[in-house]
Amino acid sequence: MHEAHIPQHLAAYLHDYGEWAVFAIILLESLGAPLPGESLLIAAFSLAARGLLDPPLLFLGTFAAAVLGDNIGYLIGRLLGRQAVIRFGTRVGVTAERYEWAEAQFSRYGPAIVAGARFVVILRQLNGIVAGSLGMHWLRFLIFNAIGAALWVGFWGALAMFVGTHVHAFAELAQHLGVAGVLIALVAAIAALAWWRWRQPRKTGGTQ
Repeated sequence: MHEAHIPQHLAAYLHDYGEWAVFAIILLESLGAPLPGESLLIAAFSLAARGLLDPPLLFLGTFAAAVLGDNIGYLIGRLLGRQAVIRFGTRVGVTAERYEWAEAQFSRYGPAIVAGARFVVILRQLNGIVAGSLGMHWLRFLIFNAIGAALWVGFWGALAMFVGTHVHAFAELAQHLGVAGVLIALVAAIAALAWWRWRQPRKTGGTQ
């Protein structure tokens, strides 16, 4: 993926600080800060596909940042408790509404939500804090959190590197498809989203 396809502010961070930028942003996002961690992750691995960043180092650093950030968040939630987190969390975007929603997901799905939380906005930021404030056993949290971090980094990293490696082929395909092909793809994406939203109430009702 060429730098022109990466938002300017993300490209600047990657150009100046490389893998350290990804580590810092992912770490802070895992503590609840409203930062573009996932976007930076995808952009970084896109550059890694072109040899501008080191893929193994990027994977290990991102994985470590995700696990470390969530565990610091766990410690904060465990020590301060629910009320203190809600009271002071608004300074970094942790509102009461977001926190209560995250709590509801933990109550509904249990420890398994820790592994999948990385793929869900809000849960990704509040994963460790909520787990700590709810008193989840630390070792159980650590195991599920590490699994989720590895899956998250592995999925987006592999996808971004694949697209980054074959970006020219995708560009040529889009050029051959033309406007009609883009419209068909857009309609298909909208139809898939509509189907998913239609299925959500039924799925929710069946699990209660």
